[in-house]
Amino acid sequence: MSKIKKDYKNIVTQEMPKSKHLKNAIMAFIFGGIICTLGHAINVFGASMWGLDKVDAASLQAIVLVFLGATLTGFGVYDKLGNIAGAGTIVPITGFANSIVAPAMEFKREGLIMGTGAKMFILAGPVLVNGIGASVIIGLIYCFIG
Repeated sequence: MSKIKKDYKNIVTQEMPKSKHLKNAIMAFIFGGIICTLGHAINVFGASMWGLDKVDAASLQAIVLVFLGATLTGFGVYDKLGNIAGAGTIVPITGFANSIVAPAMEFKREGLIMGTGAKMFILAGPVLVNGIGASVIIGLIYCFIG
């Protein structure tokens, strides 16, 4: 039996595609950095050109990045970018926009209510629920202790 397992393991090892962890990490770093640099440029633009304060410039940055992520997802560009950049497109705020728009587009054929409306937060919903729940718990702890 052990000879069969060894032979099987050798066959699997030979046929398995080689890992590209280093390449994937570099691409994620580069594309994630580009997205974050774009976000910072939007922030600086809003502050310097329109005279926005830090809070308003940060709001502009978030709005523009979510809009770009959602729009690029709608046109199918974000998925192609994700194939190249990997995790570099998931981590920034644009990945959040993608996680909401992609399921909505996938289930739009089922109608506005049961398709788009019901499935829009299928990926982002658990993140939102856990984030909001954790912030409420931490807020209560801080209220009673601090």
